[in-house]
Amino acid sequence: MTLPLNTILHGDCVEMLNSLPAHSVDLIFADPPYNLQLQNELHRPNMSKVDAVDDAWDQFDSFSAYDDFTQNWLVACKRVLKPSGTIWVIGSYHNIFRVGAILQNLGFWILNDVIWVKTNPMPNFRGVRFTNAHETLIWASSKQGARYTFNHQAMKGLNDEKQMRSDWWLLPLATGAERLRDEDGNKAHSTQKPAALLYRVILAASQPGDVVLDPFFGSGTTGAVAKCLHRNWIGIEREEKYIRLAQQRIAAVKPEPFDEYAFDVRSKKKIAPRVAFSKLLENGYLQPGQKLYFQADPARSATIKPDARLRTSDNFEGTLHQAARHYAGDAPCNGWEHWFYKQGDEFYKIDKLRAKYRGSNIKGA
Repeated sequence: MTLPLNTILHGDCVEMLNSLPAHSVDLIFADPPYNLQLQNELHRPNMSKVDAVDDAWDQFDSFSAYDDFTQNWLVACKRVLKPSGTIWVIGSYHNIFRVGAILQNLGFWILNDVIWVKTNPMPNFRGVRFTNAHETLIWASSKQGARYTFNHQAMKGLNDEKQMRSDWWLLPLATGAERLRDEDGNKAHSTQKPAALLYRVILAASQPGDVVLDPFFGSGTTGAVAKCLHRNWIGIEREEKYIRLAQQRIAAVKPEPFDEYAFDVRSKKKIAPRVAFSKLLENGYLQPGQKLYFQADPARSATIKPDARLRTSDNFEGTLHQAARHYAGDAPCNGWEHWFYKQGDEFYKIDKLRAKYRGSNIKGA
């Protein structure tokens, strides 16, 4: 079956997901019903009514019913997700802990929980609780140990060249000109997410040309941002009024022409010609018997063997990356970033030697 790229599928998300080929999607962003359990109307101190989320699609008879619903759509998502793909799910305290437990039970591997701190949250008008000023996103890979896309350098670029943290500030609610409204001036969709939030998610976890799927498409924010970033997208939505809204919105997006080099945000180290660790040894940049230091820690050293393997001070033997994983407690670990050599009293990353080798003799790599 050919994927229905850049299309909104009308229907139940589980049925539509099950109609797609297995392992065909690179990234999933899901904004499911939160099951807010609102009991009564909300009013401000001046007694004006709050336009709260009271749509039928957000209402479930019980926690058990909500869990069954969540289990079903996550199973369907897992089937269409590529082994190298990831899923993001957003929620509030009403549902995100239940979603997280089901994700883990299904074999997804949680990479991060990201806190979206709202700059303009709705106050708690009754003053009986703290103002709920954040939502939580769970980012997960298809299984433990799976390879996945993470554009680390792109996130640093969005964060003043500092490693981006898991608390995302200065991202406001979708208000003002961004908020889509109907003919009467009311919110066209009660839970529209800001484009800035989807921009980070899609830029972080996909590449141009990848397929981004949203099983609860709503007002189409995922599709609009994916189109802007030259990703393919698939939306699933059961409400016709939202489909019309999203189609109009996405049609109005006019991205800049695609330029492979302009849109490539991968680390330059990842796209640079590969250099085997053995090349540094064979070409005299490092010596057999020389010591390397994990994270510049003299207590965690390793000796370079003539065959380019490392033998650690506690007698583990393996490749550059395997030895790094050993000291990192078996966590994923790039040896080029964590092994240091010593020159005089100073420690330097061995990646410095790799860069030097590339510059002087890359044809032999």
